[in-house]
Formats: sequence, C-alpha cells, structure tokens
Amino acid sequence: MKTYRTIALLAAGMLSLIVCEAADPFLTIEGRAGLGKGQHIVFITGEEYYRSEEGMSMFAKIMARHHGFKCTVLFAIDPESGHINPNRSRNIPGLAAVDSADLIVLFARFRELPDPDMKHIVDYVNAGKPVLGIRNATHAFRYSANNSSPYKSWDFSSKEWVGGFGQQILGDTWIAHFGQFQKEATLAHVNKSQRNHPVLRGVGDRIFCHTDVNSVERLTSSDVVLFHGQVLSGLKPTDPPVTDQRKDARMPFAWFKTYTAPSGKQGRSFTTTAGASLDWLSEDLRRLMVNAMLSLTGHEKSIPEKTNVSFVDEFNPRPTGAIADSAWASEKLTPASFAIKPQ
Repeated sequence: MKTYRTIALLAAGMLSLIVCEAADPFLTIEGRAGLGKGQHIVFITGEEYYRSEEGMSMFAKIMARHHGFKCTVLFAIDPESGHINPNRSRNIPGLAAVDSADLIVLFARFRELPDPDMKHIVDYVNAGKPVLGIRNATHAFRYSANNSSPYKSWDFSSKEWVGGFGQQILGDTWIAHFGQFQKEATLAHVNKSQRNHPVLRGVGDRIFCHTDVNSVERLTSSDVVLFHGQVLSGLKPTDPPVTDQRKDARMPFAWFKTYTAPSGKQGRSFTTTAGASLDWLSEDLRRLMVNAMLSLTGHEKSIPEKTNVSFVDEFNPRPTGAIADSAWASEKLTPASFAIKPQ
C-alpha cells in the first residue's frame, strides 16, 4: 500500500512540475462584456523601480473584467529561473502578442531586446497604432555601443532619430528628475483649458502621486496636455509645494500626441509621468488612465461620466525602489502570481 501511495505522490509531483514548466511566461485575462469586447490590449512591463508588473496587471484586470478587453501582460523574465526579474533587460517573452494588439501600454526602462522581439513593437508603431506610455517609457530602449541592431535609432539618446522612441512617439525622451527621487512627490493640476476633454470625465482637478515630477521640455504646440505636475516638499498629500526656484514651475504630467512613425504613418499616443504602484491607489488617476485607454481604442465618444475603475481583486502595491537580483530571486514571482485571485 505504501508503495502505491509513494508512486501516486511521485506522479502527482511530476504532473505539477510539468504544469509549472508548461505555464505561459505571460499573463492573459479574457474580457467580459464591455466597450472593448473583441479588442486586445497588451501591457509591456520591464523597469526596476516602480513595480510595473503590479500596476499593469491591476489595469489588465480592470480593462478585462469591467470593460471587455482581452488583456495580455508581458514581463521581464529571468531565462534561467523563469521568474520575473526586471533587472534582466533583454528578455520579455510573448512579444508576438503585440501583432494582434489594438493598443500597447508600455512601462519599460532601458530595454535592449533581441531584434526578432523588438520587431513586433517596431511593426506595430509603423502601422500607426495607438501607444500609451508610462513614466520610463520615454526612455524605454537603450542599446550598447557595439550593438548593430537596425533598431538602434529607437534608443532614448539617439541622434539619428532624435530622442528615439520616447521623443518621437511619446513627445519627449529622458531629461532628468525635476523633483527629488523618492523625496518629493507630485501634485498634478488639471489644465483648465482642457477641462471638457472626454478623457477627463469623472476625473478630479488634482491628483496626488508618490512619484516625483519628471522634466518634460520638448512637447509641441499640437500636443494636448491634460495635467501639469507640481513638486511637493515631501511624500505626503499634505506636504506643501517646494519654495525654491521650482515653486512656480509645472511640468506636463499627462498628454496626448499625434505621432509620425518612421514609416510615415501617423498614430496617437498618451503619456503620463506617473507610474509608481502606490500612485494607482488614486481613483482619479486610475480613471484618467482607463479613460485614455478607451480613447485610444476608439471609444472616446462613449466614455461614461464615471468610468468603473474599481479593483477587481486585492491590490497591495509595494513602495518604489530598486530591488537587487537576490531579492527578486527570493520572491520567486511569476506571471501567475498576478492572475486574478479566486473569490
């Protein structure tokens, strides 16, 4: 009897191992009823500070369960362990999903992807399809000096295609922190001249973000800024604005752009310099994001007065800060870690 039991346990263990090894290295959430029924949003994560894997998985759940979109979330994966590790800048499995996307949401920093993977993103943009960029997406790509990739001009510091993907598609590339990183938060103020913009329906006039203000200096007169960010003197909503030379300066915080791809085709993008997972606790910021996604996927005229942005399941964001490889290894997070939890 013990022998049979041992064999059964071994078989169960082997089956569990097979299932684990066969699991997709990305997260897919099928849509329910809603405006986005039949459409596909692909969220691309891969940055080391703001817990993009948490925030984008949360938005994927909202867009799928409340608004009908099929959502795929891609992660930076350690190819050896199969665990999520944003410190691995060259491996985001599943980018072929971009080929069927109606919208990509990019929250990545300094990625140097293999050409076959990068081609999915390049082809998508060259088709003039919509892009939503978050925080580090202004400097999503960085190529080493000896890299001969045909996509090297997409580098954030490119001189050939000035400012690369960030400046050309989103409106600006990386410049600097305008507020002090992890010391000075952001208070975003609505652009009163855009108060009646459909994407601002149900969104308050002010949004607090733990993320600091980024410098944004190269937008054009045709770009539509919905919010400007003001530097606060601390990390709490009650902290007053700074009183130094930055006190009267406000940087673009959220904006739309009509871009021209290298192919010559035009498309629309939306960008925000918010991004820390803690930021998404703001209902107003979540609504701004969801409304922007609805706009970019062709539903701007159907945005309700108060879009549903309630959390689908528990959302417990972690604070901002780099995590060493050893810490990522100990967490052993996989795409399945961010699946919808059973009720």
